[in-house]
Amino acid sequence: MKNDLTLNKPLDKLNVLSFKGVQMRTFHITWLTFFACFFAWFGLAPLMPTIREDLGLTKGQVGNTIIAAVSATIIARLVIGRLCDTWGPRKAYTALLIIGSIPVMCVGLADSYITFLLFRLGIGIIGASFVITQFHTSVMFAPKLKGTANAVAGGWGNLGGGITNMLMPVVFAVIVGMGYSKGESWRYAMILPGVLMLIMAFVYYKFTKDTPAGNYDEIERTQTASKKTDWSVLKDWRVWSLALAYAVCFGMEITFDGVAALHFVDTFGLEQGDAGMWAGAFGAMNIFARAMGGIFADRIGAKWGMKGKGWLLAIVIILEGIGLVFFAMSGNLTMAIISMFSFAMFLKMANGATYSIVPFVDEKNVGMVSGIVGAGGNVGGMMFGFLFKSENISYVEAFQYIGFIAVGVGLVVLLTRFKKSENVEAVPVVA
Repeated sequence: MKNDLTLNKPLDKLNVLSFKGVQMRTFHITWLTFFACFFAWFGLAPLMPTIREDLGLTKGQVGNTIIAAVSATIIARLVIGRLCDTWGPRKAYTALLIIGSIPVMCVGLADSYITFLLFRLGIGIIGASFVITQFHTSVMFAPKLKGTANAVAGGWGNLGGGITNMLMPVVFAVIVGMGYSKGESWRYAMILPGVLMLIMAFVYYKFTKDTPAGNYDEIERTQTASKKTDWSVLKDWRVWSLALAYAVCFGMEITFDGVAALHFVDTFGLEQGDAGMWAGAFGAMNIFARAMGGIFADRIGAKWGMKGKGWLLAIVIILEGIGLVFFAMSGNLTMAIISMFSFAMFLKMANGATYSIVPFVDEKNVGMVSGIVGAGGNVGGMMFGFLFKSENISYVEAFQYIGFIAVGVGLVVLLTRFKKSENVEAVPVVA
């Protein structure tokens, strides 16, 4: 009887090799779906050297497209966070995948800077997938495992940003080898991630549940959970402190995913394929680095509570900033790669540590808090994008400035007093 009862409750153990039960099935489908979204979101990034030449883009115009790719996500994350609380993550994710696949597959129709910019803006909504991933994972696991589960799911999903940097140049090269021009090849290459999103839309709707107890349509929820929004979360400084933290860690991650290939081509003279490989190595670290942040946060939290998690987050953000400064100062490719791996480790650990805190800030509004903090990451990415589009600031200088900003934000987080909300369980309210 005990085992039967646990079937519709959050799990207190994470076995990544298991696919048994709705919790683990949802966990694996969720991170894999996020992987597909990240792959599509940044599928154009490693092809930008070719796209820049094909469309005749200036540095400022390239910067604007990078900003567009992350700015649309800001509003989308706020909206999707609320939809998780009302529609449920299953329907919200399915709708996002279907709608997001349209600009991904149609971006090849762009024939000018303006049309390309608009398609990049449309593609940007895919970034809202992160909020659903973290929300859904939080629902499926017990409080002591939320940090670890969120970090593993987020990290493995973010891995899509690394794989796309490695794989898309290969897809591009294969299409060129079939006799198509470079201008045609980058356009046809984007059909792949769009189709992948549609496949995952079907899988997500068919094989996941909103909660361990069932879909929102199948269980009775309180009216307060389904209709009312508690705007008091906007007055909670902890939410904004976490948003700042996510701005400099995840915000820097999506910025780097967008500019890394161009930076390696322009600064170190690499070919597009080689630049994509090193940019992909940065993203590939998500397979373990983000998970480490969540695992350490859960262990530290078990001993020192939320205060300890806050200290960990502050420390890794400060170390990320220092690593970025060293990356900016690198005079050759070898030093750049070494310092990149260094700041990437702390950056991705900060991502995991941030969302080990988020589910406990306000357990009645997990979706909304996740949306605000997640949007903070994209605000950071958008603001950093302005540095990279400036004609007066080099990419090297931009990295250095962001490093100093990260150190400052780390100090702010260090001064923030984190504590757990009155109710421990960070799940949607159910009757």
